[in-house]
Amino acid sequence: MKTKSLLFLFVLLSFISFAQTKVNPDDAAIKKSLTYFANSIKTKKIDQAVNCIYPKLFTVIPKEQMNQILNMTYNNPMIKLEMNNLRFGNIEKPELINGEYFSIANYFFQLKWDVSLMNDDIKKKISSALMNKYGKNNVKYLANEGFYIINANMRACAVSSDKKIWRFVILEKEYKPQLVKVLPKKVLDKI
Repeated sequence: MKTKSLLFLFVLLSFISFAQTKVNPDDAAIKKSLTYFANSIKTKKIDQAVNCIYPKLFTVIPKEQMNQILNMTYNNPMIKLEMNNLRFGNIEKPELINGEYFSIANYFFQLKWDVSLMNDDIKKKISSALMNKYGKNNVKYLANEGFYIINANMRACAVSSDKKIWRFVILEKEYKPQLVKVLPKKVLDKI
């Protein structure tokens, strides 16, 4: 009797352990595509990065304009940004809406922004903008070295028609009015 009870308890605990570690099978594909997107930006392959963006976003922001914005930000000798330590948080199970799968992915990375060539007024404006966007606790200015360290907590909507290749829209509240034209209401309600 004791053996059966112990065996039952062992099986029950094993089942509970495996049930808690069950992973969304689409996570790997989303992480792979999002990593490719982030690495494209990190290595300044802007055209490659733009191809990772959900095409419907280009109805709101033309593709050429998106390319220029990313080039001005990440390929500009005056703005020295480094992106490091990409990590993933919760990735929602994809939901089929109007023939496409949508999943909200939380991810994190660290930005190192060299502002040593900028004057103090610009540095103050940058500091204020960074703290508003990322939160005071996520922004640190290292005056001796002339750069900011930013811990960026981000969200993106991953979109796919086949659950293999995922395209992305970065989710930020300030862009919600533009995203109304791009994403389904069910996804927008989560922003």
